[in-house]
Amino acid sequence: MTLSLIVLGLVTLQRAGELALARYNTARLLVRGAREIGGGHYPLMVAMHACWLLSLWAWGYDQRVNLPALAAFVVLQGFRGWVVATLGSRWTTRIIVLPGAPLVTTGPYRYLSHPNYVVVAAEIAVLPLALGLPLTALVFTVLNALVLGIRIRAENNALASTDEGVMKPAS
Repeated sequence: MTLSLIVLGLVTLQRAGELALARYNTARLLVRGAREIGGGHYPLMVAMHACWLLSLWAWGYDQRVNLPALAAFVVLQGFRGWVVATLGSRWTTRIIVLPGAPLVTTGPYRYLSHPNYVVVAAEIAVLPLALGLPLTALVFTVLNALVLGIRIRAENNALASTDEGVMKPAS
């Protein structure tokens, strides 16, 4: 078993676990009266991330691992964990607004509006570089930027429709 296979296996398990947690949190939030905003772009985002991971498996499974880049990726996982822990039961891969809930302004949200997207953008570039795949890093960094442009607009619109997390009536 090579280090590249171990890394890819762990990342795949992590992403699968995160999707399960996101589904669980989403279901719980919806039961509490939350609603999803901007869900139309979600399949595009999922497809891009799935293609990124599949491309890493296709071209990176037998590559020599660049240890400094892998170390950077591991550090990014700490930041990812900080984001997830800060949001707690409100962390999800969708844009979910819970009426009456205050906006999160602690943890990394004290410093950045969208810390998770910063982490994801860095991961999409760094992990392929750790596997010696600079073209994959470039292609998916560009694709991710395009998807994030749509996603951040939708999320900012969702946040603008709230006053401390309380949904404003639709006009």
